[in-house]
Amino acid sequence: MTIVFKVSEKLKEKMAKYYENIKREKTPPYAVFQAQDADTIITLYESGKVMFQGISADIDAKMWAEMEEKLTGKKINIYENAKKREKEQKERKKIYKMSTIGSDEVGVGDYFGPIVVTASYVPKNKIAFLEELGVRDSKVLTDEKIKQIAPTLIKEIPNCTFILTNKEYNKYQKMGYNMNKIKAILHNKVLVEMKKREPNYDKIIVDQFVYPAKYFEHIKEATEKVTDIDFTTKAESKCASVAASSCISRYIFLAKMDELSKELGVTILKGAGEDVDKLAATIVKKYGEEKLNEVAKLNFKNTEKLTKYL
Repeated sequence: MTIVFKVSEKLKEKMAKYYENIKREKTPPYAVFQAQDADTIITLYESGKVMFQGISADIDAKMWAEMEEKLTGKKINIYENAKKREKEQKERKKIYKMSTIGSDEVGVGDYFGPIVVTASYVPKNKIAFLEELGVRDSKVLTDEKIKQIAPTLIKEIPNCTFILTNKEYNKYQKMGYNMNKIKAILHNKVLVEMKKREPNYDKIIVDQFVYPAKYFEHIKEATEKVTDIDFTTKAESKCASVAASSCISRYIFLAKMDELSKELGVTILKGAGEDVDKLAATIVKKYGEEKLNEVAKLNFKNTEKLTKYL
């Protein structure tokens, strides 16, 4: 049994003290602690989410749910939460076994490098092949693993990719398009193409980055639209085609970053941290400010921050 709910800061403190002596040495990412009390594993995350797993998970969860109500007045129905989670798991298994078209993007959080969006079609008879290859959400795979498996994916799985350069991205920004609108437009482009190529799918899956109504509002001016979409969170873990698209997008993004590094004569960094600010200043010194319009997303805060390194 697995039960998950969110607790207040007050209860987080009490839980940390209560489980102090039975905490595990290894802690999952973003967790405050993980402990084992008899046959129940308790994991408390920094966000305040707490997970109880085991035969007696409901007993432990009930104790802390009652404590939360005493401290804050907040009522938690642990059984309702468990039913919701069970329903989500069933839906995940159901989607995973289907023939799907799925899309995913890479590069939206990087100051340098393009935005790459890919749609892929994975028939159900190819899912085992993807599992054997080691296909997962690209965010949990190393770049080395991506470079190893993506060429095979591109060859064996029907796919379609659109690359938005930063010069084009900056034009969209000047037109008043925010990131979600740009992403929606790009997802629609690749989905339209993939649907034409592979019409025999069970579902089209998109990782939900905006409410469906807003997504369709963003693409209302498109000449062709794909509207039979199932939007779901954490789609990369539920849908093989989304995971495949994630890997292919990442592979192409890395290749474009390598090309940019060769062009500029310096290793182009991923992300948008302080090292990226310094690198941007170096590029401006060497090539001038106008070069940033071609290689960087100018609306990022890095554009302002780089000035202190000039």
